[in-house]
Amino acid sequence: MSENHSPAAPTVIRLPRYTKTEQAEILGDGDDPFGVAAAGLTWLPKEEHFGIRHGGRLVAHTGLLRLPVAIGDAETEVVGVGGVAVAPDLQGQGLARLVVTAALDHARTMGPQHALLFCRPPLAPLYQRLGWRPLDEDVLVEQPGNRLVIMPLRTMVTPLHDNASWPSGPVRLLSLPM
Repeated sequence: MSENHSPAAPTVIRLPRYTKTEQAEILGDGDDPFGVAAAGLTWLPKEEHFGIRHGGRLVAHTGLLRLPVAIGDAETEVVGVGGVAVAPDLQGQGLARLVVTAALDHARTMGPQHALLFCRPPLAPLYQRLGWRPLDEDVLVEQPGNRLVIMPLRTMVTPLHDNASWPSGPVRLLSLPM
C-alpha cells in the first residue's frame, strides 16, 4: 500500500462569518483591496460566505446576498455575488472558479432565477469564462440619501436555472449594491 503525499485538492467550505480580518488574510490590509474605492459607492455586506483554506489560511472567498431588483416594469430578486477574492500568491490556480461555482450551487437553492455581480472591466473575461454575461445597459443602484447612481463597474448576470432568461428593460437595483 503506497501513501499518497500529494497535496489535497482545495475544498470550498461554508464560512460562519467573513470579517475584515478574514478579508485581510486573503488580500492584505490595504485601503482598497478590490480596486473599487474610486467608484465612491456604499456597499452592502454579504450574508452567505464561502471560502477555501490552504495551510490554515483563508485564501479565497465569495459572498452572496438576495437583493430586490426592477427589470423593466417587473420587480423580482437576484442573488448578488460579491467579495470574490483570491490571495495574490495563489491566483491563476482555479480557486476563483471553485469558490464562485460552489457559491452559485448554493444560490440555486435560494429562489431567484439569476445571479448578478459587479466587477472591474479587466475581470469581465474571467467571469465570462465562468458563464456570466455582461449587461450592456446602464444599471441604477441606490446610495445613501435616496440617491440613484449609475453603476460605474461592469454588471454581469448568469442564470441559476436552466429555463431562466434575463428579461429586457432597464435594470435598477432596489438597494445598495453588494
